[in-house]
Amino acid sequence: MRNLLLISMAAGLLLSSCAKQTGALNNLNAEASTVMTSGLQLSASGDKVYKGPEVSFKKGKVTTLYQVDDAERPVSLAISIDNAAWNSLNMDAPGGSNNVPPNTVVLRFHPKVDARIFNHAELDWNPHGHEPVQIYGKPHFDFHFYNVSLAYVDAIPPYNVDPTRFNNWPALDYLPAHYINPGGGVPKMGCHWVDTTSAEFTPQGFGQTFIYGTYDGKVTFLEPMITKAFFEANPEFKRSIPQPKKVAISGYYPTMVEVQKTTEGYLVIMEDFKYREAS
Repeated sequence: MRNLLLISMAAGLLLSSCAKQTGALNNLNAEASTVMTSGLQLSASGDKVYKGPEVSFKKGKVTTLYQVDDAERPVSLAISIDNAAWNSLNMDAPGGSNNVPPNTVVLRFHPKVDARIFNHAELDWNPHGHEPVQIYGKPHFDFHFYNVSLAYVDAIPPYNVDPTRFNNWPALDYLPAHYINPGGGVPKMGCHWVDTTSAEFTPQGFGQTFIYGTYDGKVTFLEPMITKAFFEANPEFKRSIPQPKKVAISGYYPTMVEVQKTTEGYLVIMEDFKYREAS
């Protein structure tokens, strides 16, 4: 019971600590360089990698990469952080949510990405973590992969303005087992659901975790959340993504998430896509 209460407290404070402001997006570049894609496993000669628009972040760049096989089926979807951005991460930003334009960027995917499943992404750098500091107080990144439009996300109001849509949860079959939402929600994001079996709720502590987001009756984002220390201690890491029993939209969904250190920087890769029918 004590652990469940701790989880509920942590999740509730996580929701209240998130705040979002978005920045400008740059022009689309269709082709990804060989160096940039060095962390992606090109499993066949027919595989192609498409690059989304580059966005300035700190003193470097971040972008998205989309890998398909020779039948144009998704293989992986990645966010790339180059060395210049990584090496200029500020550790002296003010506390609190930290999610202000210098620490938050919005990323578009290449048009070949199925926007019904992955519409856009948001990278949030939290140099001092966020509440509760005893769990999430470490410097870390939040990577939101949204399946709804940027306009839809920007229109999500504060919880107290319209709690009905936040409290309109999807049926639990559309969320993985062991996930809970203590209530509440974040403007321009939605509700965050946490994995009660994740390491941050054990003596091991927070290194990486995977969050689901919902709003107005549907799942709206997937979110790997990873500490800076975990990236640097694990140049190659792969884990499974907890899967729900059902999905609302037929299409290809990732079943694994991977961290890769390359000569050019870091990749966060959603991969091992499987086709699922809506039900």
